[in-house]
Amino acid sequence: MSDREVRYARSGDISVAYQTVGDGPRDLVFVTGFTMPFEAGWDYPPYRRFIERLASFSRVIMFDKRGIGLSDHVEGAPTLEQRIDDVRAVMDAAGSSDSVMFGVSEGAPMSILFAASSPERTSALVLYGGMARATEASDYPFAPPAEAAVQSALEFFVPFHGTGFSAEVYSPSVAGDQTYLSWLSRWERIGAPPNALRDIFVMFLDIDVRDVLPAIRVPTLVLHRRGDRAVNVRAGRYLAEHIPGARFVEMSGIDHLPWVGDANAIADEVEEFVTGVRPEREVDRVLATVLFTDIVDSTKVATERGDAVWRELLDRHNEIIRKCLAEHRGREIKTTGDGFLATFDGPARAIRCARAITDQIRELGVEVRAGLHSGEIEIVGEDVAGIAVNTAARVAELSGAREVLVSQTVKDLVAGSGLAFEDRGSHSLKGVPGEWHLFAVKA
Repeated sequence: MSDREVRYARSGDISVAYQTVGDGPRDLVFVTGFTMPFEAGWDYPPYRRFIERLASFSRVIMFDKRGIGLSDHVEGAPTLEQRIDDVRAVMDAAGSSDSVMFGVSEGAPMSILFAASSPERTSALVLYGGMARATEASDYPFAPPAEAAVQSALEFFVPFHGTGFSAEVYSPSVAGDQTYLSWLSRWERIGAPPNALRDIFVMFLDIDVRDVLPAIRVPTLVLHRRGDRAVNVRAGRYLAEHIPGARFVEMSGIDHLPWVGDANAIADEVEEFVTGVRPEREVDRVLATVLFTDIVDSTKVATERGDAVWRELLDRHNEIIRKCLAEHRGREIKTTGDGFLATFDGPARAIRCARAITDQIRELGVEVRAGLHSGEIEIVGEDVAGIAVNTAARVAELSGAREVLVSQTVKDLVAGSGLAFEDRGSHSLKGVPGEWHLFAVKA
């Protein structure tokens, strides 16, 4: 069977769509949450890279749960028992005798039940952003109250399903990226219609697998981001505390979806758990000038203008910045909600690009600030890291509206360029050792 070929498994009277990716020595069944169709996921590069990363050390088996995506649609919400039967059917069709179960979000309870009821077919269990119970109880106080959860779903999620509205909760770090929102909107619509989403959510509120946790007898890894807005990190801690021998890794970040944010950190933990070997990354180090930008008072502007106008503004904002980057040979690394992270191979070009951005964005009726620092950065895949990146971010935080603030390193490197600066004095930068002399670029 070729990678990414869509096949169907029969589970009773239902056809369940599935796909395999990779040919690693271990099978890994990827169980996603709610309405997450696998085929549309390939259109979003970070999702594709995350799955391909998992497939670099395993054979990933992906499937659309009954009622979702390419699988048969059903009346009402399926039970957990039916969904577990579907997992067995998919594994049988894919020729998998045993597998690592990787449960994400609402897929975690499914994976927990499968591991407990079919240990002979479960070599290990990975839970990310998961929970044992969906709603608050006297001995489970960190989940939302049932009534509040229902009200939230009916007022905020179901009516806006298919618009990308869920990004504010599930992927806030990219909620201002119009490209991402366009993909997410389509992904939501392909996953399930609003009525099906409502039924699935109501079923989700009844989930409680706490009594099953002590019965798990397979190696278990629990991952959870500390700032997860959708599922409180204490839900992850609870899982690890009540599954015998489970290992808990609390990770940084605010995103619920694993392929958004630092997805490589999650994949690293899974690979080490599955293979026993911590992956060694090839890190390229180069000298670069790092630029951070963001919109001044973005929260206030978004509130005043409303969601539709704000998203249109962000779209235009992104177009302007990308045009400026192209004109000054800048490399876009990523968007940061209401700003950009970019690198340059020349500090003078970086300054001129930052000035162009602050001037042109003003035409939208908002103001942007920018910060620059030059130093050695680490290139890891399509991302960058290192103290120089952190320094540039802290410099940007101290800049004012329409201001381009630079470190003394940048100022010294552009001597003779004709650029002029105003002294802004010495500052302590949070998380960066020493005192830093900063300068504002004169208009």
